[in-house]
Amino acid sequence: MPVVAFARWDPIRDLLAIQQRLDRFAPGPAGWVPPIDLHETADAYVLTAELPGLSQDDVQIHVSDGQLRLSGVRPESGVSCEQYHRVERGHGSFSRAFELPHPVDTDGITADLRDGVLTVTCPKAEGSARRIRVS
Repeated sequence: MPVVAFARWDPIRDLLAIQQRLDRFAPGPAGWVPPIDLHETADAYVLTAELPGLSQDDVQIHVSDGQLRLSGVRPESGVSCEQYHRVERGHGSFSRAFELPHPVDTDGITADLRDGVLTVTCPKAEGSARRIRVS
């Protein structure tokens, strides 16, 4: 008798995957959406964004009220042609905003754009986390 393997169907996972594929080809009013990772270390929040083809002048970073905002513009390629057969690299403006759970030291924030990857390091503010004793 043959063995049949069953995989649990997760409709939400499938819908999210479809939405991500659609966003890649038909982004909203922002123009395009660069992929971003945001993780936390013991002393900082670190954001990495894939921004190939952008220069330092094309990117703006703002931190205020516990929110990190990344925005910029990727200009059109400028290639003249009669017809595109496929366009997957978005252009135009983008904007992403992220809430940071704890205050950061705004004077210590650094940003480095190297090989198309932007790394923004936001050190946590001293004394931003403390344990409260219950009495």
